[in-house]
Amino acid sequence: MNYYTGIGSRETPIEILSVFTKVGKFLANKGYILRSGHAEGADSAFEYGCDLASGNKEIYLPWNGFEGSDSKLIVNDSNAFKIAEKFHPYWHNLKQGARKLQARNSHQVLGWDLETPSKFIICWTKNGSGSGGTGQAIRIAKAYDIPIFDAGKYKDIEQVKEELKEFIKQFIDG
Repeated sequence: MNYYTGIGSRETPIEILSVFTKVGKFLANKGYILRSGHAEGADSAFEYGCDLASGNKEIYLPWNGFEGSDSKLIVNDSNAFKIAEKFHPYWHNLKQGARKLQARNSHQVLGWDLETPSKFIICWTKNGSGSGGTGQAIRIAKAYDIPIFDAGKYKDIEQVKEELKEFIKQFIDG
């Protein structure tokens, strides 16, 4: 099985969302399974693209009904919380809801069993800073040597498209 994680900030620019929708559809057509979290913005763009191709997806939720999703993959594994705690710099300051959101990132990167890492991550963070909840997923991915493409590092949409195409090529046969 080929898994990838498609995530990003709720503030992802509209032109990037359009690219992510196309990528979600393309990867679904190539048999890749999307892992995401149904948040507004990048997550939803990847999921929409995947749905356009009737692709397979794993949508991880911090709690039942998050953002109107009917996914049954609700964070409840204590190991997801342990992983989140290990990689979050201010874990002790987080309330329960925020901890569930961060633990969701553990699954988005490592799968339901927390032992099946995604092949790569495509995301957007502001200025490629690796901030927010996406930053948590990035920290986990780096620890597992998972390649990451952060579209926020690029200033020009054409450059994003070209670099992302090259990034994806290394994982796709033919």
